[in-house]
Amino acid sequence: MNHNETLLYSKNDDVVTITLNRPNEANCLNIVLCEELARAARNIDADPSIRAVIITGSGRFFCAGGDVNAMFALGENLARDIKHLADEFHRALSTFARMKAMVIVAVNGTAAGAGFSLAVAGDFVLASESSSFTMAYSKIGLSPDGSSSYYLPRLVGIRRAQDLMYTNRVLTSKEALDWSLINRVVPDERLLIEAESLAKMFSNGASGSNGAIKKLMTHTFSNSLETQMELEGRLIAECAASDDGAEGIAAFNEKRRPNFKRTSI
Repeated sequence: MNHNETLLYSKNDDVVTITLNRPNEANCLNIVLCEELARAARNIDADPSIRAVIITGSGRFFCAGGDVNAMFALGENLARDIKHLADEFHRALSTFARMKAMVIVAVNGTAAGAGFSLAVAGDFVLASESSSFTMAYSKIGLSPDGSSSYYLPRLVGIRRAQDLMYTNRVLTSKEALDWSLINRVVPDERLLIEAESLAKMFSNGASGSNGAIKKLMTHTFSNSLETQMELEGRLIAECAASDDGAEGIAAFNEKRRPNFKRTSI
Protein backbone atom coordinates (compact mmCIF):
# COMPACT_ATOMS: atom_id res chain seq x y z
CA MET A 1 0.00 0.00 0.00
CA ASN A 2 2.99 2.29 0.32
CA HIS A 3 4.07 1.75 -3.30
CA ASN A 4 1.12 3.19 -5.17
CA GLU A 5 1.63 4.93 -8.50
CA THR A 6 -1.60 6.92 -8.50
CA LEU A 7 -2.65 7.28 -4.85
CA LEU A 8 -1.18 8.87 -1.77
CA TYR A 9 -1.98 6.81 1.32
CA SER A 10 -1.39 7.96 4.89
CA LYS A 11 -2.51 6.60 8.24
CA ASN A 12 -2.74 8.74 11.36
CA ASP A 13 -3.80 6.62 14.34
CA ASP A 14 -7.12 5.13 13.21
CA VAL A 15 -7.79 7.51 10.28
CA VAL A 16 -6.61 6.82 6.73
CA THR A 17 -6.39 9.52 4.06
CA ILE A 18 -6.43 8.46 0.40
CA THR A 19 -5.52 11.15 -2.11
CA LEU A 20 -6.07 10.62 -5.82
CA ASN A 21 -2.67 11.63 -7.14
CA ARG A 22 -2.70 12.23 -10.89
CA PRO A 23 -2.85 16.04 -10.74
CA ASN A 24 -1.47 16.53 -14.26
CA GLU A 25 -4.34 14.36 -15.57
CA ALA A 26 -7.01 15.99 -13.36
CA ASN A 27 -6.92 12.85 -11.18
CA CYS A 28 -8.72 10.95 -13.94
CA LEU A 29 -9.27 7.25 -13.35
CA ASN A 30 -7.16 4.76 -15.26
CA ILE A 31 -6.86 1.02 -14.68
CA VAL A 32 -3.90 1.40 -12.31
CA LEU A 33 -5.72 3.94 -10.12
CA CYS A 34 -8.83 1.77 -9.92
CA GLU A 35 -6.79 -1.32 -9.05
CA GLU A 36 -4.93 0.59 -6.37
CA LEU A 37 -8.15 2.04 -4.99
CA ALA A 38 -9.70 -1.42 -4.81
CA ARG A 39 -6.60 -2.79 -3.07
CA ALA A 40 -6.57 0.10 -0.58
CA ALA A 41 -10.26 -0.45 0.21
CA ARG A 42 -9.70 -4.17 0.72
CA ASN A 43 -6.78 -3.59 3.07
CA ILE A 44 -8.66 -0.97 5.07
CA ASP A 45 -11.66 -3.27 5.40
CA ALA A 46 -9.40 -6.00 6.80
CA ASP A 47 -7.89 -3.68 9.44
CA PRO A 48 -10.27 -3.28 12.42
CA SER A 49 -8.11 -0.49 13.85
CA ILE A 50 -9.17 1.89 11.06
CA ARG A 51 -12.33 3.79 11.94
CA ALA A 52 -12.50 6.52 9.31
CA VAL A 53 -11.30 7.10 5.75
CA ILE A 54 -10.90 10.43 3.96
CA ILE A 55 -10.86 10.44 0.15
CA THR A 56 -9.75 13.59 -1.65
CA GLY A 57 -7.79 14.73 -4.71
CA SER A 58 -4.46 16.43 -5.27
CA GLY A 59 -4.22 19.72 -7.14
CA ARG A 60 -7.16 21.67 -8.55
CA PHE A 61 -9.42 18.73 -9.34
CA PHE A 62 -11.10 16.12 -7.19
CA CYS A 63 -11.50 13.79 -10.16
CA ALA A 64 -12.49 14.64 -13.72
CA GLY A 65 -13.76 11.15 -14.50
CA GLY A 66 -12.22 8.40 -16.59
CA ASP A 67 -8.98 9.00 -18.47
CA VAL A 68 -10.40 9.56 -21.96
CA ASN A 69 -6.96 9.99 -23.54
CA ALA A 70 -5.96 6.57 -22.23
CA MET A 71 -9.25 5.16 -23.51
CA PHE A 72 -8.54 6.51 -26.99
CA ALA A 73 -5.20 4.73 -27.04
CA LEU A 74 -6.77 1.34 -26.26
CA GLY A 75 -8.04 0.81 -29.80
CA GLU A 76 -9.76 -2.55 -30.28
CA ASN A 77 -9.25 -3.40 -26.59
CA LEU A 78 -11.37 -0.45 -25.45
CA ALA A 79 -14.51 -2.35 -24.38
CA ARG A 80 -12.53 -5.08 -22.62
CA ASP A 81 -10.34 -2.67 -20.68
CA ILE A 82 -13.15 -0.27 -19.76
CA LYS A 83 -15.04 -3.23 -18.29
CA HIS A 84 -11.93 -4.15 -16.31
CA LEU A 85 -11.58 -0.54 -15.09
CA ALA A 86 -15.25 -0.43 -14.09
CA ASP A 87 -14.99 -3.78 -12.29
CA GLU A 88 -12.05 -2.58 -10.19
CA PHE A 89 -13.71 0.78 -9.49
CA HIS A 90 -16.92 -0.96 -8.48
CA ARG A 91 -15.02 -3.40 -6.27
CA ALA A 92 -13.53 -0.44 -4.40
CA LEU A 93 -16.90 1.31 -4.04
CA SER A 94 -18.62 -1.85 -2.84
CA THR A 95 -15.95 -2.39 -0.20
CA PHE A 96 -16.10 1.22 0.97
CA ALA A 97 -19.89 0.97 1.24
CA ARG A 98 -19.81 -2.17 3.38
CA MET A 99 -16.84 -1.58 5.65
CA LYS A 100 -17.50 -0.42 9.19
CA ALA A 101 -15.08 2.49 8.83
CA MET A 102 -16.80 5.75 7.93
CA VAL A 103 -15.89 7.06 4.47
CA ILE A 104 -15.63 10.84 4.23
CA VAL A 105 -15.23 12.32 0.75
CA ALA A 106 -13.63 15.78 0.63
CA VAL A 107 -14.37 17.21 -2.82
CA ASN A 108 -11.68 19.79 -3.47
CA GLY A 109 -12.53 20.83 -7.04
CA THR A 110 -14.29 19.54 -10.13
CA ALA A 111 -16.03 16.19 -9.70
CA ALA A 112 -17.02 14.94 -13.15
CA GLY A 113 -18.11 11.59 -14.51
CA ALA A 114 -16.65 8.84 -12.34
CA GLY A 115 -15.40 11.57 -10.02
CA PHE A 116 -19.00 12.65 -9.47
CA SER A 117 -19.93 9.02 -8.84
CA LEU A 118 -17.12 8.56 -6.33
CA ALA A 119 -17.97 11.80 -4.53
CA VAL A 120 -21.61 11.04 -3.83
CA ALA A 121 -20.91 7.43 -2.78
CA GLY A 122 -19.32 8.55 0.50
CA ASP A 123 -20.96 8.13 3.89
CA PHE A 124 -20.40 11.84 4.48
CA VAL A 125 -19.53 14.31 1.74
CA LEU A 126 -17.83 17.67 2.23
CA ALA A 127 -17.29 20.01 -0.71
CA SER A 128 -15.17 23.12 -1.02
CA GLU A 129 -16.97 26.31 -2.03
CA SER A 130 -15.23 26.31 -5.41
CA SER A 131 -16.06 22.69 -6.26
CA SER A 132 -18.50 21.69 -8.99
CA PHE A 133 -20.34 18.56 -10.03
CA THR A 134 -21.30 17.23 -13.47
CA MET A 135 -22.04 13.76 -14.82
CA ALA A 136 -20.55 14.35 -18.30
CA TYR A 137 -20.83 10.71 -19.42
CA SER A 138 -23.16 11.22 -22.38
CA LYS A 139 -21.00 14.11 -23.58
CA ILE A 140 -18.57 11.48 -24.86
CA GLY A 141 -21.14 8.85 -25.73
CA LEU A 142 -20.84 6.78 -22.55
CA SER A 143 -23.27 5.74 -19.83
CA PRO A 144 -22.85 6.25 -16.07
CA ASP A 145 -20.89 3.90 -13.83
CA GLY A 146 -19.39 4.05 -10.35
CA SER A 147 -22.72 3.36 -8.58
CA SER A 148 -24.22 6.70 -9.67
CA SER A 149 -27.31 5.05 -11.19
CA TYR A 150 -27.89 3.49 -7.75
CA TYR A 151 -27.20 6.48 -5.52
CA LEU A 152 -28.44 9.42 -7.56
CA PRO A 153 -32.15 8.44 -7.76
CA ARG A 154 -32.06 7.72 -4.04
CA LEU A 155 -30.39 11.01 -3.19
CA VAL A 156 -32.18 13.44 -5.50
CA GLY A 157 -35.13 11.55 -7.02
CA ILE A 158 -35.55 10.10 -10.49
CA ARG A 159 -36.33 13.38 -12.30
CA ARG A 160 -33.28 15.22 -11.01
CA ALA A 161 -31.14 12.15 -11.66
CA GLN A 162 -32.40 12.15 -15.24
CA ASP A 163 -31.62 15.86 -15.53
CA LEU A 164 -28.04 15.30 -14.37
CA MET A 165 -27.46 12.29 -16.59
CA TYR A 166 -29.14 13.49 -19.80
CA THR A 167 -28.18 17.17 -19.81
CA ASN A 168 -24.79 17.05 -18.03
CA ARG A 169 -25.70 20.23 -16.20
CA VAL A 170 -23.03 21.58 -13.88
CA LEU A 171 -23.94 22.11 -10.23
CA THR A 172 -22.07 24.48 -7.95
CA SER A 173 -21.27 23.26 -4.47
CA LYS A 174 -24.23 25.24 -3.10
CA GLU A 175 -26.57 23.68 -5.69
CA ALA A 176 -25.19 20.23 -4.84
CA LEU A 177 -26.03 20.91 -1.20
CA ASP A 178 -29.51 22.15 -2.09
CA TRP A 179 -30.05 18.97 -4.12
CA SER A 180 -28.93 16.79 -1.16
CA LEU A 181 -25.96 15.39 -3.09
CA ILE A 182 -23.55 16.42 -0.34
CA ASN A 183 -23.68 17.08 3.39
CA ARG A 184 -21.79 20.36 3.81
CA VAL A 185 -20.03 23.14 1.93
CA VAL A 186 -16.90 24.54 3.57
CA PRO A 187 -14.38 27.23 2.62
CA ASP A 188 -11.69 25.91 0.31
CA GLU A 189 -8.89 26.44 2.80
CA ARG A 190 -10.77 24.53 5.53
CA LEU A 191 -11.79 21.47 3.53
CA LEU A 192 -9.21 19.02 4.90
CA ILE A 193 -9.35 20.57 8.36
CA GLU A 194 -13.09 19.91 8.49
CA ALA A 195 -12.67 16.42 7.00
CA GLU A 196 -10.04 15.52 9.60
CA SER A 197 -12.18 16.90 12.41
CA LEU A 198 -15.13 14.84 11.21
CA ALA A 199 -12.94 11.74 10.89
CA LYS A 200 -11.76 12.24 14.47
CA MET A 201 -15.35 12.49 15.66
CA PHE A 202 -16.21 9.23 13.91
CA SER A 203 -13.04 7.53 15.16
CA ASN A 204 -13.98 8.41 18.74
CA GLY A 205 -17.46 7.00 18.24
CA ALA A 206 -18.78 3.45 18.23
CA SER A 207 -17.53 1.73 15.08
CA GLY A 208 -20.09 -1.06 15.41
CA SER A 209 -22.92 1.47 15.56
CA ASN A 210 -21.61 3.33 12.49
CA GLY A 211 -21.22 0.05 10.61
CA ALA A 212 -24.79 -0.94 11.47
CA ILE A 213 -26.12 2.41 10.24
CA LYS A 214 -24.21 1.94 6.97
CA LYS A 215 -25.82 -1.48 6.52
CA LEU A 216 -29.30 -0.10 7.25
CA MET A 217 -28.83 2.72 4.72
CA THR A 218 -27.62 0.27 2.06
CA HIS A 219 -30.73 -1.90 2.38
CA THR A 220 -33.41 0.69 3.09
CA PHE A 221 -34.71 1.07 -0.48
CA SER A 222 -34.63 -2.63 -1.37
CA ASN A 223 -36.13 -4.19 1.76
CA SER A 224 -39.80 -4.36 2.62
CA LEU A 225 -40.91 -2.64 5.84
CA GLU A 226 -40.92 -5.91 7.78
CA THR A 227 -37.55 -7.05 6.39
CA GLN A 228 -35.98 -3.71 7.25
CA MET A 229 -37.40 -3.82 10.78
CA GLU A 230 -36.05 -7.33 11.23
CA LEU A 231 -32.63 -6.10 10.14
CA GLU A 232 -32.97 -3.20 12.59
CA GLY A 233 -33.81 -5.61 15.39
CA ARG A 234 -30.87 -7.89 14.69
CA LEU A 235 -28.38 -5.05 14.35
CA ILE A 236 -29.46 -3.19 17.49
CA ALA A 237 -29.20 -6.46 19.42
CA GLU A 238 -25.70 -7.05 18.05
CA CYS A 239 -24.70 -3.51 18.99
CA ALA A 240 -26.14 -3.90 22.49
CA ALA A 241 -24.16 -7.11 22.99
CA SER A 242 -20.89 -5.48 21.90
CA ASP A 243 -18.31 -3.80 24.14
CA ASP A 244 -19.25 -0.43 22.64
CA GLY A 245 -22.92 -1.02 23.37
CA ALA A 246 -22.24 -1.97 26.96
CA GLU A 247 -20.01 1.08 27.41
CA GLY A 248 -22.51 3.44 25.79
CA ILE A 249 -25.39 2.24 27.96
CA ALA A 250 -23.25 2.34 31.12
CA ALA A 251 -21.99 5.84 30.34
CA PHE A 252 -25.54 7.11 29.80
CA ASN A 253 -26.66 5.58 33.09
CA GLU A 254 -23.64 7.04 34.90
CA LYS A 255 -24.07 10.45 33.21
CA ARG A 256 -20.55 10.51 31.71
CA ARG A 257 -18.98 10.57 28.27
CA PRO A 258 -18.56 7.06 26.80
CA ASN A 259 -15.06 5.76 26.18
CA PHE A 260 -15.44 3.48 23.20
CA LYS A 261 -12.61 1.01 22.62
CA ARG A 262 -10.31 1.89 19.72
CA THR A 263 -10.10 -1.74 18.62
CA SER A 264 -13.82 -2.47 18.79
CA ILE A 265 -15.30 -4.07 15.67
